[in-house]
Amino acid sequence: MPTGTSAEPGPDPDTDPVLILGGGLIGLALAHELARQGLAATVLSRRRSEAAGFVAAGMLAPHAEGLDGRLLELGQRSLERIPAWVARIESDSGLACGLRICGIVVPFASAAERDAYPTAAHGERLDRSGLEREITGIGPLWQAGLLFPQDGQIDNRRRLMRALERACVHRGVRFEEGCEVLGLVTEPEAGAGATTPPPLSGARDGREPIQGPSEQLAAVRLRRADGQELTLPCREAVLCGGAWSSQLLPGLPVFPVKGQMLSLQGPIGALSRVVFGPGTYLVPREDGLLVVGATSEPEAGFGEGLTPAGQRQLQAGIDALLPSATGWPPMERWWGFRPCTPDQAPLLGKGPIGGLWLATGHHRNGVLLAAISAELVASAMLGQQIDAGLLEAFHWSRFA
Repeated sequence: MPTGTSAEPGPDPDTDPVLILGGGLIGLALAHELARQGLAATVLSRRRSEAAGFVAAGMLAPHAEGLDGRLLELGQRSLERIPAWVARIESDSGLACGLRICGIVVPFASAAERDAYPTAAHGERLDRSGLEREITGIGPLWQAGLLFPQDGQIDNRRRLMRALERACVHRGVRFEEGCEVLGLVTEPEAGAGATTPPPLSGARDGREPIQGPSEQLAAVRLRRADGQELTLPCREAVLCGGAWSSQLLPGLPVFPVKGQMLSLQGPIGALSRVVFGPGTYLVPREDGLLVVGATSEPEAGFGEGLTPAGQRQLQAGIDALLPSATGWPPMERWWGFRPCTPDQAPLLGKGPIGGLWLATGHHRNGVLLAAISAELVASAMLGQQIDAGLLEAFHWSRFA
């Protein structure tokens, strides 16, 4: 639990702020990091409640997810940083974030499937008796498993997002809620002739080249909650628009993947580990709440609402993984939109317009990658020493 708030000064209110375009988890994490580094930031958010950070289950699972390559490296580095990152948020906000390194179990139907898992070398191999020891009442289909004790969870939906908001306010971050960014205004790098940037040339499947103009960000066009439209001068901004990012930069390879979820109220202590099954996962909170997710519906676009098919899929997952939970009372049902890219990895670093940075496209790993994304992008913006190779691996131009 946090014990108080820091007395360190915030950013200079007289400096031109960096505009954070999007008030979800990534936008808040970046705004907080920039403010801690002494840079003024203003978060422009249409409706923060629609952000994926309020929807996700909060798994910290680079190994349980079976990530590989540079994305696994990015996830591992973020996982290492999360305890200190959470401590800073709790210190600035005075609120607990609900971090639990509780371990995650991935069940399999056979030992052969277990041993072929991409991250098997990072976990502890379990047979059927080991599975039953870790997950009391696990369904009979599962005969083997992997335990990743280093993976965990954070209560993003009820705790982390609220703590980050308060931590940002403590550090002097300004907010404009209900403010829709309508477009970006650019000018040639020579400094004359402001224009609206043309769409990037490129398809969201990433097979066609993406080439942005050699121009500098000059302003953003926005509509405030009262309907007033204005052009706000700006030399530096970060696009953190999640699944909506390509609406501001047409051609950016980010698209929505809808997910439906639900929660059940179980007995406290009935489940101590997260269970990451195929197509369904069970995330137990300390108070017995069990978060169940999630469907994956790329064909749904931005179609809102629950569907009978999606809810049946979740129920079938509960029945298969933990039959005893089928009798637990339902608490909530919801949906949201993951920001996906063709390779399911984020877009980080400099954007196609001078002064525009990207921190978007985190797909199902936004909670896991928030700490490292904020660190890498903020450090790059401030000209600090960073792992340039790692940041370059997630540059938008990899789809060119």
